[in-house]
Amino acid sequence: MRKFIVLCFLLVVACTAALGVDRAKVDERLRRSAQVVREIMIAPDKGVPKDLLDKAVCGALVCRHGGTGAWAAPSMIIMSGGSFGFQIGGESTDVLFIVMNPDGARKLIQDSVKLGADASVAGGPVGRSSAGATDLQMHAQILSYSRARGLFAGISLSGAMVKQDKEGDKLLYGREISGRDILLRSAVRSPAAASTLDSALTRYSPHGGQPWSE
Repeated sequence: MRKFIVLCFLLVVACTAALGVDRAKVDERLRRSAQVVREIMIAPDKGVPKDLLDKAVCGALVCRHGGTGAWAAPSMIIMSGGSFGFQIGGESTDVLFIVMNPDGARKLIQDSVKLGADASVAGGPVGRSSAGATDLQMHAQILSYSRARGLFAGISLSGAMVKQDKEGDKLLYGREISGRDILLRSAVRSPAAASTLDSALTRYSPHGGQPWSE
């Protein structure tokens, strides 16, 4: 079966943990996500393999319309807990998820998901292609990456909790809305604040994914 990515994406989702939000912070998180995508993709020997990116259905979280169409509106997420803070030095860190199948994408839109328990997760491969990926990596529902101190690498985020940032989405769209409506039902248009992220994803992976349904 052909596999695909989320960031949620990401795809691609690039995201950062957050404790509180206001609209300016939400906009900055989207801008930062776009910057991370661009910086990762211009370093192909050390970044996400292009063939994995092209398999993405979703990644802050951002999904393709219907799994294979253009990149749609983002849903904000919050990550907390687990041991990842110790693994990456407990400092400000960029985190990117690649969701590899529809079940993984659906789990990420639940109220709260524990990586490694509710959804399988593994540190993703880096380089020009995914040819060297292990069975564990290619069978995981979610591949995860982090960047700290300028270094980008696959890292297991098992034990971390991921949930929809409902307040962030409310600020972004002006009303309460579920992650399911944003990501699976494409119930809202992508806001202007997400235009740079959309441009980055479209530039590096305009086509790909796999059809899906709720």
